Amino acid sequence: MMTGQQYKDSLKDGRKVYFEGRLIEDFATEPALAVPMEVAAEGYDKYYSAEPGARNPVITAPRSAAELRDKIPELLEMDLLLNVTYQSVMTLIVASSRIESAAPEYLPRINAYIKKALEDDIRITECITDAKGNRSQAPAKQDDPDAYVRVVRRTPDGVVVRGAKLHISAAALGHHLMVMPTKTMKPGEEDYAIACAIPVNAPGVHITNTTYHPSGGDDRDFPVSSKKSVPDSMCIFDDVFVPNEHVFLDGPVEHAAVFAHSLGLWERLGGTAFMVEQADELVGLAQLIAEANGTHRISHVREKIDEMIIHATLLRAGLEAALLHAHATPEGYYYPDDMYTNVTKYQGATQFSRMVRHLHDIAGGAVLTAPSMADFDNGTLRPFLEKYMSTGKDVGGEYRTRLFHAIRDTTADAYGGWHHVTNIQSGGGLFAQRLVTRRHYDMDRAKHLAFKAAGLAGG
Repeated sequence: MMTGQQYKDSLKDGRKVYFEGRLIEDFATEPALAVPMEVAAEGYDKYYSAEPGARNPVITAPRSAAELRDKIPELLEMDLLLNVTYQSVMTLIVASSRIESAAPEYLPRINAYIKKALEDDIRITECITDAKGNRSQAPAKQDDPDAYVRVVRRTPDGVVVRGAKLHISAAALGHHLMVMPTKTMKPGEEDYAIACAIPVNAPGVHITNTTYHPSGGDDRDFPVSSKKSVPDSMCIFDDVFVPNEHVFLDGPVEHAAVFAHSLGLWERLGGTAFMVEQADELVGLAQLIAEANGTHRISHVREKIDEMIIHATLLRAGLEAALLHAHATPEGYYYPDDMYTNVTKYQGATQFSRMVRHLHDIAGGAVLTAPSMADFDNGTLRPFLEKYMSTGKDVGGEYRTRLFHAIRDTTADAYGGWHHVTNIQSGGGLFAQRLVTRRHYDMDRAKHLAFKAAGLAGG
């Protein structure tokens, strides 16, 4: 296993990582990369063991529904880089069981890769969403054939791939990129049915980065995003060679979607677990700021908080149902129920904006206009700020201002905007969740009940 320092040293491997157009050779010099690097390093130290043959204890596939349930607190405690590594490993485990009968030649490679990745204690980020070009055209019909990642050349030793993957969280901070098809492929699109692992520092790999990390100012004004930001990347593959041992699917179009479906399941579980915590956090912020404003007993404020509580409780119930109805792979690994996971993720995403609207309505305009924390450091200003930001002897001005900054940072600034988009798009977007829900819903039973209610044959 690696220590946090060894992890940070491992990133100095010649990788081509860019931020705001600049090639970044030392992450420590760029706060937007240094902060998430330090968080990931802390994750390494948290689970480090010097015992020979030790492996990260949280990257283990659950062997029962109870073990799967026990994973939820771990998922919430993991740094995002470790979380996506866990998702990548679980994706390979589930996908390998689904292609075993039809494409058994890939199983030894997948199993050997998982074993080596765990032994080396590397971090892996999943790369699924392609550039896609014209969304109305299939991969093979694009004006630019590189709109989807594809194999441009095959050799006896491996394949050469070209294209780009977008929206890849923490890609710059990991060691390998787990590339997989973004969708179902059809005959004639064999070159696009490629799943493989690519080292971040492989020749031809270029990674750009965007971030919601505060670009300046006082970290106290950004109490959340200044401590837990993670960059999102475009991963460009400019004729990158991938050896056979890192190729997990090449050509069988009928299995192209297996990896995406397997990944989507684990992403949505993690996303759902986070949404449950996030919903409770929004309730807490709403209650605290209502109390600080002196409005917590007003009926319409109470009604909004009640609605937020109901939303949070329904999300938790959906997560519980997904865990209660967990399924096992043929190898005995457990994963959450597809339908309940997707329904809960969909509900959380579609109602997030409404819950934030309630919070903003309860809090008021000071969410955006509250004085900075540095203003409280000014000896002339502080007495005035304490006087006018206070709402009584039990609610200090600085206390109330800190609540406003927490609300703004998490819901009304760059980090809040990031959540508005990622809550909808992560795990495949709303359409994908509707698709999976319809596929698993017992429509025959619903129709039977409807026939019965109408007194028609079939009931």
